[in-house]
This record gives sequence, C-alpha cells and structure tokens, in this order.
Amino acid sequence: MIRHSTAIVASLLMVAAPLAAQEKRTYGPDSEEHTDVPKGEISQMKFKSTVFAGTERDMWIYVPAQYNRKEPACVMVFQDGGSYVNRKGQFRVPTVFENLIHKKKMPVTIGIFISPGVFPDKLTTNKKGEKVPESNRSVEYDTLSPKYATMLDKEILPMVGEKYKLRQDAAGRAICGISSGGICAFTVAWERPDLFSKVLSHVGSFTNIRGGDRYPGMIRATNNKDIRVFLQDGTHDLDNKFGNWWLGNLQMEAALQYKKYDHKTAWSDGGHNGLHGGSILAESLVWLWRGEVKVEEKK
Repeated sequence: MIRHSTAIVASLLMVAAPLAAQEKRTYGPDSEEHTDVPKGEISQMKFKSTVFAGTERDMWIYVPAQYNRKEPACVMVFQDGGSYVNRKGQFRVPTVFENLIHKKKMPVTIGIFISPGVFPDKLTTNKKGEKVPESNRSVEYDTLSPKYATMLDKEILPMVGEKYKLRQDAAGRAICGISSGGICAFTVAWERPDLFSKVLSHVGSFTNIRGGDRYPGMIRATNNKDIRVFLQDGTHDLDNKFGNWWLGNLQMEAALQYKKYDHKTAWSDGGHNGLHGGSILAESLVWLWRGEVKVEEKK
C-alpha cells in the first residue's frame, strides 16, 4: 500500500495503487485515430488568474473540425487538462471527441483543458529534490466553494468566448475531472447549476481532504439541482487517512439515487488511475450528452 502525505494527495492524478501495474484495459475504436475522421485543432496557452491571485496555469483549447462560427458550440471543461488532452494518454479526449462528433453521437463541442494553478514566485522542493513552483491544486479542486466556478465564469469562459462562439446555457456545458479534479467538477455544477449541468467524475475524491465527504449528506438534505452526474470508480481505489475513495463514491451513488438525480455509475476492480475511465470515455460522453445532438430533418 502506498501512503500519501497531504501534499502528495493534492497531486494524486497520476499516482496509482500497486494494482495499476497489472491493471489493463481494452480501448474501443472510438479511442483510436481514423484517417477518415476529421481532426480538430489544439492550441496551448498560459493563463494568469485574478480569482486565484498570483497563480498561473497551462491551458489547451480543442476546436473540432466541424465547428462553425455561425452556430454556438457546446463546451466541456477538463481539470488536470494536460492528461486529458494527451492523444496517447489514458483518456485521449481529442480523439474520442472527433470520433463521436463525426458519428453525431455527441454535439460539436469545444474542449477547454485546464491545469491546476501554480505560484511561479513560490518555489518548493519535490521528492526528487528539484525546485518547482508551489501547486494550488488541492485548494482549487478540493475546497467546497464556488470560487473555481467563478474563475470559469468570470475569466476562462469569457476569454475563450472572445475567439469562439459558445453555448451560454448550462445544458450546453459539461465538466470533467479525475481524483480531486472529479470532486471539483461536481462542486462547480453543484454551486453553479446555471453554469454547468453535466458532470463526469473519474475516481473522484469524495473524501475528507477538505470536507468532500460531506457531499452525500448535502445531496440528501438539499432540493434537487438540475444536473446530470456520471461517476466512475474501482474497488481498489485509495484507502488512507483522508477516507476510502471507493466507499465515498458508493455513498455519492446512494445519495443521488435517493434523490432521484439523473445519474449513472460505472464500477470496476480498478485502482486510482484513468485506465477504466479512459477505456469507457466514449460511452460516458454519449450518455452525458444525450439529447444535445442535433438531428437533421429529412426533406
């Protein structure tokens, strides 16, 4: 069993339990590149936030080939964006987007991939003894507050919207993340259902890092919000002083079921990684975006 300090838990994204070394998943054709499927464009930039003062972060914008400036595109935001935007990684989001949009199984969607903020003027020493900028990931992702949603609403979405025409309604917006990024995705929709209505959480940290284990009780005690939630997790997820990730996700499922939310779960025997979530990403997106694909009328 790998044990994690608070600082390392804040960077759990690519840290997997020992099971991950043996864990293998089969990826379907929608996760593979095809020569007859149009490719979108990916641009990268640096972004300095005023909501999280003093931080800067890497961002990537994915624009599908089918994007037409005359029609507003749907939007999907990804936390820990560098891993999700990687075509050779565990999720391969741009490739999956291209295949599903080409097949009209999801709407034309612009992807916004956001890394957690760092403080470039505050250096800390990592496990390798290297000096690196201090990360703000746990503060941004694990805190139960509307602050991250405010950054999206007031800074990032308007900035991207200056260049691309985006849907302004919550039904046209989804948000996704892994580990602490997963609970962050849920928090954004929970705090601002007028902003985002669709949540995809991979091995979400619904544990007591910063009080995230309170969500099941909050869901049960609060009037329903107009959000749709997909949860993915595995029985070999983390178990440490902050809680049990698998049990936390089961509690979330039970609360969503009790309140009759539009939700879906996908469980496996996997660990704290993106292997299972990546292998079923296409199916997850089709479920999440159902009802938003325009069907051409027959003449």
